[in-house]
Amino acid sequence: MMAPKTYLSDMDGVLVRGSQVVPGANEFVARLQAASAKFLVLTNNSLYTQRDLAARLQRIGLNVPPEAIYTSAIATAQFLQNQHPGGSAYVIGEAGLTTALHDVGYIITDHEPDYVVLGETTAYSFERITHATRLVAAGARFIATNPDVNGPADGGLVPATGAVAALIAAATGVQPYYIGKPNPIMMRTALRTLDSHSEESVMIGDRMDTDIIVGTESGLETILVLTGVTRREEVERYPYRPTHIVGSVADI
Repeated sequence: MMAPKTYLSDMDGVLVRGSQVVPGANEFVARLQAASAKFLVLTNNSLYTQRDLAARLQRIGLNVPPEAIYTSAIATAQFLQNQHPGGSAYVIGEAGLTTALHDVGYIITDHEPDYVVLGETTAYSFERITHATRLVAAGARFIATNPDVNGPADGGLVPATGAVAALIAAATGVQPYYIGKPNPIMMRTALRTLDSHSEESVMIGDRMDTDIIVGTESGLETILVLTGVTRREEVERYPYRPTHIVGSVADI
């Protein structure tokens, strides 16, 4: 019997929409678990730890085990551990990012760090952005967890990592290296975490410009769900196509 495929699924727009669970999402996760399929829920948001995020999802009624959640913060930590084991970083971010870096043995410091690492935070301080700018200008390597320039919040849009990274890049002339989607690095580290290969894996997402392109570039089968950002009539505008288009995860 063939082993079930590995499923990588985006979170926002696929399993949840704002603070609502997409109908059929719990049943989809249960089907994966029943089939003993390997799966990870991916998010570019670096604010929360796996446990925090699982608890937040549980509160709105979505049951995903913490170990099945994979954030851009974890991908960033794994990338840095690979590139420069036991290094140091100046971090602008929250517990999701600092915990991931501590877990791989990184030292967090504001004095001559190897890297400046920028992630989501609920309180960007001009003082910390200034310090990060000076460190990057002095030669620290500049990493950002994801390129998203804004994100949704209850009151409307909020500036996200990509927007603050652009501010530091404008001040220093140094562009950051972005780890999260659509960088295929996030897919490769996620697949490595599961000990899976791209040929037997599927990427499920709601955005052609991040999820579907990153799945395509990483050699995965792709499924576009229509519960998030991309509308069916917009698909034709892109020079690449998803392998499948379905209404929602309820159809997978």
